[in-house]
Amino acid sequence: MTASADGLGAPRRTTVAGLAALVAGQDDAPAVLMLPGYTGSKEDFVAILPPLAAAGLRAVAVDLRGQYESAYDGDGPDSQFAVDALAADVALAAAELGGRVHLVGHSFGGLVARAALIAHPAALGSVVLLGSGPAAIVGPRRLGLRALIALHAQAGLAAVWEGARAVDTVVRSPEEVEFLRRRFFASSERGMLAMGAALLAEPDRVADAAAVAATHAIPLLVTHGVGDDAWPPGMQAEMATRLGARYAVIPDALHSPAAQNPAGTADVLIAFVRDAIAGPSTATFPTPEATAEVA
Repeated sequence: MTASADGLGAPRRTTVAGLAALVAGQDDAPAVLMLPGYTGSKEDFVAILPPLAAAGLRAVAVDLRGQYESAYDGDGPDSQFAVDALAADVALAAAELGGRVHLVGHSFGGLVARAALIAHPAALGSVVLLGSGPAAIVGPRRLGLRALIALHAQAGLAAVWEGARAVDTVVRSPEEVEFLRRRFFASSERGMLAMGAALLAEPDRVADAAAVAATHAIPLLVTHGVGDDAWPPGMQAEMATRLGARYAVIPDALHSPAAQNPAGTADVLIAFVRDAIAGPSTATFPTPEATAEVA
């Protein structure tokens, strides 16, 4: 790993197994490796890196292959962006970080995290599915993604950017819009198309993930914003039950709780990872039923 030092509490730029990353915390602390969602990047986690580091963890957020500042093989096949190929990148990153990382996958990154669990369980100490689902994206976001892919086929990448901005209801500063524009056009066009197709086609692999987690005693957590508008909260709660996972609802957040309620998100992650490190005999995390009732 290479990094530019900036103080251990403040996120610093780095690369991990060739993936562009932000990291905060001591190098010898337990590593929490965070994977962004579709069209996202490591910056989506920037607000929760310092509190995770302050809790004694090594917080590492990456761009997936082809996302924003992470490299990809320009002459290689589109299969390099497949969920299982991205999961293999996770295993390489875990090895560079010392192995047995605590993996957090947001949205599409949750599908990658699940694939890493199934194929590379020895690399993982625990897995968090954050605002992710049991299979392909559903509902209005599915319809919107299909529309943007069709728009790309008709009018190209610039039209997709304009279309996405036109339907964005979030009030954003000019600086944020400029960052989103820069990230969008820096990401691999082929990668975005391949990942989008995967997000529309991902099969239900919950049973496989549950079996691997049980065999290898890997703790699982399903968590999401109380108003998540991607996979419905009820669907995510049911997935937690099928996985035998813990479950937590993050208040004051929609589909991007790390940005919308960073303090609440950090609290949930810190409590879970600490329990995972300590072992099952000390776990005190709320049950799915209790958490759902107070959400």
